Amino acid sequence: MNGRVIKIFSDFYYVETDLGIVECKLRTVLKKQKVDVCTGDFVELEQFEQKSMQAFISAIINRKSVINRPKVANVTQVIIVSALKDPELNFEQLDRYIAHCEYHNIKPILCFNKEDIEDSENLRQDIIKIYTPLGYDVIFTSALKKTGIEELRPVLKYNTSILCGASGAGKSSIINAILNSSMLKTLPVSDKTKRGVHTTRHTELIQIDKDTFIVDTPGFSHLKFDFLLPCSVQKLFVEFNKKHGICKYKNCLHIDDDNCAYSDVTSNMAVSRFESYKKFTQEAKDYEYRISKSSVKNESKVKYNKNKNMTKISSKKRTKSRKTMNQNVDKEEI
Repeated sequence: MNGRVIKIFSDFYYVETDLGIVECKLRTVLKKQKVDVCTGDFVELEQFEQKSMQAFISAIINRKSVINRPKVANVTQVIIVSALKDPELNFEQLDRYIAHCEYHNIKPILCFNKEDIEDSENLRQDIIKIYTPLGYDVIFTSALKKTGIEELRPVLKYNTSILCGASGAGKSSIINAILNSSMLKTLPVSDKTKRGVHTTRHTELIQIDKDTFIVDTPGFSHLKFDFLLPCSVQKLFVEFNKKHGICKYKNCLHIDDDNCAYSDVTSNMAVSRFESYKKFTQEAKDYEYRISKSSVKNESKVKYNKNKNMTKISSKKRTKSRKTMNQNVDKEEI
């Protein structure tokens, strides 16, 4: 039997099959192999018991893509949900999500919720001015008044879309508006911290229509680019992709070098986008510095002797040479 993982809770995997939802555990061999099954995975089941609707996951099949945070497989697009207000829109955080999508080569859709809040028109214009020329789809919604939801529906059609964004942005509220129900719990933004309150505790795959799925995820904000080298950060900003040139500086980061071939790109970037680029690049530079200090030279396991490659004995196991031993004997005699 095959199915798709729709939710993971503790050590239990809930798999949607033709017979319904089956509660599963991982086969021991998969645990030993450290196979990481995640929400959205298509899996093979064995030892299925129809009476208890329980089984074991024996293999992962047809994994086409995976996002590490939040951990979801087989996603075709990402809906980045941001609130225009309550909590305040953070352009740097928005750029982090966009760059994260670019890294995984998955299409991002920018959804700005709570457009019903007053005094948001100037912010709307700024958003359109910054992100529309970059080729990103921008949708404004109000889950409370259910405006923009009908515009969002065709975007979701025949896709597995993951909704990500900070807590309180309205991800669960948007899903409730799409489903015309209140199946997902929602809470208002905290008056004390002015930040969203976590209501979604786990990642869950929800079927909207045939071949149309949406993934609700817990809100998070700690997303750093401390796993890339600095020269790779520019690939996450589409502004640089439109420029085809070679900079005369080796490993140039296009930030503050005179006569840089990309100076016209950075000068025309939106201020918020350029600040995000510099921040992400600095995080990557910090990562590069850490790995340069923590790297350990690996001893070669092969040596070249008499025109032959020979296995080299590890220095830990290598016995002292006869010459050294003889020298030590001579010292003792003296």
